[in-house]
Amino acid sequence: MSLRLSTVILPYRRWNEGGRSAWTRAEQLGFHTAYTYDHLSWRTFRDGPWFGAVPTLTAAAGVTDRLRLGTLVTSPNFRHPVTLAKELISLDDISGGRVTLGIGAGGSGFDATALGQEPWTPRERADRFAEFVPLLDRLLSEDAVSYEGDFYSAHEARNIPGCVQRPRLPFAVAATGPRGMRLAARFGQAWVTTGDPKLYENGTPEQSIQAIRGQAERLDDICAEVGRDMTDLDRILLTGFTPDRVAPLQSLNAFVDFAGRHAELGFTEIVIHWPIPDSPFAVDQKVFEQIAMEAPAQLR
Repeated sequence: MSLRLSTVILPYRRWNEGGRSAWTRAEQLGFHTAYTYDHLSWRTFRDGPWFGAVPTLTAAAGVTDRLRLGTLVTSPNFRHPVTLAKELISLDDISGGRVTLGIGAGGSGFDATALGQEPWTPRERADRFAEFVPLLDRLLSEDAVSYEGDFYSAHEARNIPGCVQRPRLPFAVAATGPRGMRLAARFGQAWVTTGDPKLYENGTPEQSIQAIRGQAERLDDICAEVGRDMTDLDRILLTGFTPDRVAPLQSLNAFVDFAGRHAELGFTEIVIHWPIPDSPFAVDQKVFEQIAMEAPAQLR
């Protein structure tokens, strides 16, 4: 299988002031999928413009025809499975079945306290995620769902007519620990990683490769445990959070080398951030577009 190249477009620009043009250009450049973050605010962007993921993706669906669209990632931090399912079914319908749900356990950032709650511990996030994903799977696959769990409930929740994609839209499950990886193996059509966060500040690219290799091997073992064909699970690397940072986007050759090394680990999709000036994702737009247009042919 050829390595797919996708992008993630942060929702920080007004739609008519550069927001729309990024999504249409992503389709023109031939990206497989264009994702966006599903946060209420994020890191250094907190005090500037930031728009909602689902409305942004809905607008993007209206100005594109072939480009797949998705979140990278949605989390339980401020989402409930019942309301999220309704929004996703609507988005899948509007886009003609072009939506992928990237989903993760969430973190301790601004989303964790925006609703007035105390931030959950890593264990609490994992517990909620373990309930969130199976319930969302049912809500997107069944016409009516009732459920009473430790964290989430649904009472005769109706989701008719369901997703355009059958039996439901695909899940790309972000996980580095064994509990999350089991959810990816059981419910995911893809697994997502950003690498080992402990290596971001002081690690080396080679250490990152070794850590990601270890993650991929653990996923293989878990797939075997649950009876999942590991070749049936796509593997997605969201770049920008390894020690390489934006170095792979400095030239076409640098990116082809970076992507090729990860393809050897079994990755089927590489996601690169749309350039944002004066940010951790500041790269040359012309080089970025050259990578988008020329790298996929070199990675077949």
